[in-house]
Amino acid sequence: MKTTTRVAVIGGGVVGCSVLYHLTKLGWSDVMLIERSDLTSGSTWHAAGGFHTLNGDTNMAALQGYTIKLYKELEEITGMSCGLHHVGGVTLADNKDRFDMLLAERAKHRYMGLETEIVGPEEVRKIAPVTNTDGIIGALYDPLDGHLDPSGTTHAYAKAARMGGATIETHCKVLETNQKPDGTWEVVTDKGTILAEHVVNAGGLWAREVGAMAGVYVPIYPMEHQYLVTEEVPEIAAIIDAGGEHPHVMDPAGESYLRQEGRGLCIGFYEQPCRAWAVDGTPWEFGHELLPDDFDKIEKSIDFAYKRFPALERAGVKSVIHGPFTFAPDGNPLVGPVPGLRNYWSACGVMAGFSQGGGVGLMLAQWMVEGECERDVSAMDVARYGDWITPGYTLPKVIENYQKRFSVSYPNEELPAARPFRTTPMYDIFDGMGAVWGHQFGLEVVNYFAQGDEPRFETPSFRRSNAWEATAREVKAVRQGVGINEVHNFGKYLVTGPGARDWLDRIMAGRIPKPGRISLTPMLSHAGRLIGDFTVSCLSDEAFQLTASYGAQAFHMRWFQQNAADGAMVENISDRLNGFQIAGPKSRDLLAACTRADISDMAFMDLRQITVGMVDCLVQRVSYTGDLGFEIYCDPMAQRALWDELWSKGKDFGLKPFGMRAMMSLRLDRFFGSWLSEFSPDYTPGETGMDRFISFGKNADFIGRAAAEAERAEGAKRALVAFEVAATDADVNAYEPVWIDGTVQGFCTSGGYSHHAGKSIALALIPAGHATPGLEAEIEILGEMCAAKVITEHLFDPDMSRMRG
Repeated sequence: MKTTTRVAVIGGGVVGCSVLYHLTKLGWSDVMLIERSDLTSGSTWHAAGGFHTLNGDTNMAALQGYTIKLYKELEEITGMSCGLHHVGGVTLADNKDRFDMLLAERAKHRYMGLETEIVGPEEVRKIAPVTNTDGIIGALYDPLDGHLDPSGTTHAYAKAARMGGATIETHCKVLETNQKPDGTWEVVTDKGTILAEHVVNAGGLWAREVGAMAGVYVPIYPMEHQYLVTEEVPEIAAIIDAGGEHPHVMDPAGESYLRQEGRGLCIGFYEQPCRAWAVDGTPWEFGHELLPDDFDKIEKSIDFAYKRFPALERAGVKSVIHGPFTFAPDGNPLVGPVPGLRNYWSACGVMAGFSQGGGVGLMLAQWMVEGECERDVSAMDVARYGDWITPGYTLPKVIENYQKRFSVSYPNEELPAARPFRTTPMYDIFDGMGAVWGHQFGLEVVNYFAQGDEPRFETPSFRRSNAWEATAREVKAVRQGVGINEVHNFGKYLVTGPGARDWLDRIMAGRIPKPGRISLTPMLSHAGRLIGDFTVSCLSDEAFQLTASYGAQAFHMRWFQQNAADGAMVENISDRLNGFQIAGPKSRDLLAACTRADISDMAFMDLRQITVGMVDCLVQRVSYTGDLGFEIYCDPMAQRALWDELWSKGKDFGLKPFGMRAMMSLRLDRFFGSWLSEFSPDYTPGETGMDRFISFGKNADFIGRAAAEAERAEGAKRALVAFEVAATDADVNAYEPVWIDGTVQGFCTSGGYSHHAGKSIALALIPAGHATPGLEAEIEILGEMCAAKVITEHLFDPDMSRMRG
């Protein structure tokens, strides 16, 4: 056995083998896979082997498309068969909401180049004749859907990796992973110790145990999953005898997926009375075993399936496959460098390994070899969960995700499991005021406030919801008087030391301010793409506060640590600093009434340390609402006292609380972008307009400078623009296609309704040559072509006299 390697991949399922292959594909041949049993042990060997492109996240859908197209390449490289069956598939819709979801997905697919289409019940019967279409409104047809041989595909990955120089060691159990002072790893196995520069946890069912060896908590749980294979079905046999194959059918209403298997059918269920498996740890001796049959938990699902697919009821059951596979709390994989550890990588929680495994392997290999991925992988980045996550939180979220695997996924839906978990000192006060809660990074955040007998929940919808009136009310309160909300959903960092300014000049592309001032700056990757949108506050010559998206704090801290420098210390103080934002024309008057400090000369982008009521605070003259406003930060222990002062004095100024629904409407008035919508690793500063905040003249070689300068010289190929949309009862959410001159030439990054202006607004990326005022286009919203026009004048305070005055 080899005793040294550049990369040690732990786990020989489809994901581990994909990672190994892609590392060799990108040029790293000194790589090794370690498997305690045989390849495919665990979840891979008993997988149903289906694959599809449908995914609510466009980047995940694109990676699934890559995975599917990769299989023919693997067959050509290795000469092995993956057992491919590209039979196509339909996803059924039996109600308006489910059909809206399919319309939204089809719209996304237009600019992604995926050849899906919406079909009616008659076409469904032609495509998938075993389907009873009673009650079906329509379906989404995807020609790429299909199935394969799980074992053959995994071994094809393995052979391709070996051909690229990789080593695979089976029947070799990892006992320990110990990091040495120089950052390398000792991988202790029952065959000896391997010294590796990098370790990849692709442990599958054992990912929790493998992670624990390195002191890492992996937030996944295995779930029991059951599917049935029937004896010969005459309808299927007739199709085969005629030279055809029956396509996949996804029936979300019945929580089932169905496909042809031999001359019969295979059907699997995501049943509501589901069960987690091996909650306290996966037994090491488990491998190629199955769980006992359990028809009781799928009894209702089977009854429903007999109605949807009558041929099933007449078919005998040939075999039952009941085995575990792993889920993360949101169902997406956990991929990337593990925060807090050097050269330790995650490739876990890939519950759809034959749809996603290729894309996961490619992205992780790019991350390791090239330093970053070619696309935004936030949806599967292991850093989307922070130190706050616990097994007690993970388990109910995993169960919830399994149960909702085939449920309608709404853009405004707030799932209830494991909530509330993390709250601020204001939770009970706001709850008593009618707060309707959302959550971010495990933290409860107010979406809006219900009044009187208004319901304390927002109805999930693809169209305008029952939060409409409350949001309009809160927007009006801000624009006409003064509104208040918390600043807890900002990520906050303290950077101190004699080298703090120099470090920030290298990390941030923008200007670093002088004491008492604030600046806005993008943070760039080495390839010049956006990985952060920051406010930098200079507290003193050697102390700075950074604020950005709360949900990105583990991602951002990982980047800070990877680019650490002597003389600059970075602390994540996101939960050690809280307070409030006040915004609106009366916000200055309210603040003046609460402090003895003179704030009359406090200019836009100023900051001051002042006492508000009894509380020492950092006050910043800035607001995401685009209005006159202030951010007031304090010790969370004093936040209630700060609230009492602002709320009591605020009665004279008509102070009203507002939530994130109003905030996202207010920001549209000034076309402000938001993190992971307009600003993400998919985009560059030039195309999003963030280049105006880059300090090209500063004497610092900031990360991404060469790429940003090249884009500046060449000009961005795309441009972010604002559209006024002639929408009816549904506004842009994200990724709707933009039609220009009859073809899809762009897509929406986000949108919504400006309650202040009474207009539906969309922000979109389109070709730079088309980004002209008054451009007329169409935006497809839930299958409806809506007239749209590029607008350049802000809907509120166009001369910025109120925001800056």
